[in-house]
Amino acid sequence: MQFCVIGLGRFGQALAVALANKGHEVLAIDRDEQRVQEIEDRVSQTFILDSTNEKAMKSLGLSEFDWVIIAMSSDLEASILTTMIVKDAGAKRVCAKAATDLHAKILKKLGIDKVVFPEHEMGVRLAEILSSPSIFQFLELAEDYSIAEISSPREFWDKTIRETDARKRYGINIIAIKRKEPYTDEKTGNIDYREELIMAPEPSQKILQGDILVVLGHNKNISKLEKATR
Repeated sequence: MQFCVIGLGRFGQALAVALANKGHEVLAIDRDEQRVQEIEDRVSQTFILDSTNEKAMKSLGLSEFDWVIIAMSSDLEASILTTMIVKDAGAKRVCAKAATDLHAKILKKLGIDKVVFPEHEMGVRLAEILSSPSIFQFLELAEDYSIAEISSPREFWDKTIRETDARKRYGINIIAIKRKEPYTDEKTGNIDYREELIMAPEPSQKILQGDILVVLGHNKNISKLEKATR
């Protein structure tokens, strides 16, 4: 399948890389050159482009993509204008991230096929999170598919992502790793910890005890992995 991901913040980058890792063709777009450079070697194609530039956007042939995903939500005006341009360009199916209830309502009025509203969906999923303490964050990405943060199971410790064979055994993709790294406070001399985020880790990346895995997959497969942490 062919995907176009517009907006390469943390959500957009993780989504684009995960789709590419599953063998899909991914075009990733952002107006920030640094964000584009961070992902250009991991997806099929990238463009440094302002998504509110109608002429430039329509030159991309958006009607050829199976899904166009608008992964930005902090700039309401840019999100809405980009949505209008994408729809007018003839995109087959459009998914957009919303920041507020009003934002979501506007996107739906514009005819979006799927609105991703993390705050609302997190509320719906709260019972699952509380009943599964090893799942720290849970975000429904599409029907039956989600992104979740899960503590690394013992069987993964001191193994590379390739060695865990997580995709084949559990049907999930590890799209990021959260890790607490020790450091010495220069003022007090005490040992403290800071969180490191390893985005789109290489297959050779080793998983350590205490790591939090950010995974993408079918809900039933995420549940299967969560059970392995108990």
